[in-house]
Amino acid sequence: MAENELKMFCYQCSQAAHGSGCTVKGVCGKDSTTSHLQDNLTFAGRGISAYAYHARELGHSDQQIDAFLTDAGYTVVTNVNFDPENLLDRAVEAGRINLETMRLLKNAHIEAYGEPQPTTAKTTPASGRGIIATGHSLKALEELLKQTSGLGINVYTHSELLPAHGYPGLRKFPHLVGNLGGAWFDQKQLFSDHDMAILVTSNCLMPPLGKYRDRMFTTGVTRMPGVCHIDGFDFSPVIELAQSLSEYGDSDEARDLTTGFSASTVISLAGQIKKLVGNGRISRFFLVGGCDAPLHEAQYYRDFVKNLPPDSVVLTLACGKFRFNDLDLGEIDGVPRLIDLGQCNDAIVAVDVVMSLAETLGVSIDELPLTIALTWMEQKAVAIFWSLLALDIKGIYLGPVLPAWIDEQVLSILKERYDVRLIGDPGSDRDMIFQEAA
Repeated sequence: MAENELKMFCYQCSQAAHGSGCTVKGVCGKDSTTSHLQDNLTFAGRGISAYAYHARELGHSDQQIDAFLTDAGYTVVTNVNFDPENLLDRAVEAGRINLETMRLLKNAHIEAYGEPQPTTAKTTPASGRGIIATGHSLKALEELLKQTSGLGINVYTHSELLPAHGYPGLRKFPHLVGNLGGAWFDQKQLFSDHDMAILVTSNCLMPPLGKYRDRMFTTGVTRMPGVCHIDGFDFSPVIELAQSLSEYGDSDEARDLTTGFSASTVISLAGQIKKLVGNGRISRFFLVGGCDAPLHEAQYYRDFVKNLPPDSVVLTLACGKFRFNDLDLGEIDGVPRLIDLGQCNDAIVAVDVVMSLAETLGVSIDELPLTIALTWMEQKAVAIFWSLLALDIKGIYLGPVLPAWIDEQVLSILKERYDVRLIGDPGSDRDMIFQEAA
């Protein structure tokens, strides 16, 4: 092992080596692979918790999900489970539970706001004062829209709230006027450039710059020192601040983003898709998306999508779509080539679409002309990754970098059991995909 290279890192008990952390093998006796699998289960559980939290905001919960989170949390406590095979099984179970959690949240969203419909969102400021809402909470956004009705304040979404524009129950508010910016990590520049009040409804929050700190508010579990926090959904302080800020004039720029494709919308195209696949007009489907990361390597996803052949269809979701959702890929006989399915939790929509496509084409999921390329940043993406593995989906491309807690042994298991692949050169990967499909 090279100097400063860690095979593992664990400091969860008083036995931590040198009082700082076990880096080769646990003093308790666990090996590095077991430690990594415990970390993996912890991160997956956190991802599930995020979706369960938002479902609970809307009054939906499930005892099975709660029981699993309790079990998984206890499993990784010191000196409980040293069995790597069992920890792998529990990771797959975490994926299955995450599917149920995402479905719970999706049903909660539809019950509250209706089935999403394809729509466009403007990406430039409208005339008037404004509030930018970022994060994931549709409930917080709904309350903000209610409280700003008739006040002459424009409300904008940012990042993972873009799909809110597709829900009839939210789109009905005329002052929900557009989406500003892209993925979560552009917020320092975005919030500095726009003199608006800012409401952070969930992750992903970055430490604010001084130039807009006093315009920022957090709600829910999200907090930041020096930033005003609002308990509950009374957003009067946000509104009062917005009313004190300067107005924007009309923008001459015009660029829209399309979002709001529900499972039923895509499935309604199944007959047309079957015909297009049958006559060779559609050669392959790609699911490209996930949790974006501010890394140079993530440029891969734009290059990959941009250079796909014109007879391919791209499904996307989560903030990873901002790498390429400004591209005009056109359509194939009425079927859009770029289909935005929603937030990261809307991976359940992607699952339903994929299963429907397989049924329509009369093939198994493994036989479906489908390639999945995921970008991961944090714990929710880990939960979704295991959800796909729980469905026994193979050949997933993973990037932009390998999760640090996946050691060589865990990676070899993922490759052997699920044919997991790491992204490489976008052109070479594309060529390999079509060569293997030939």
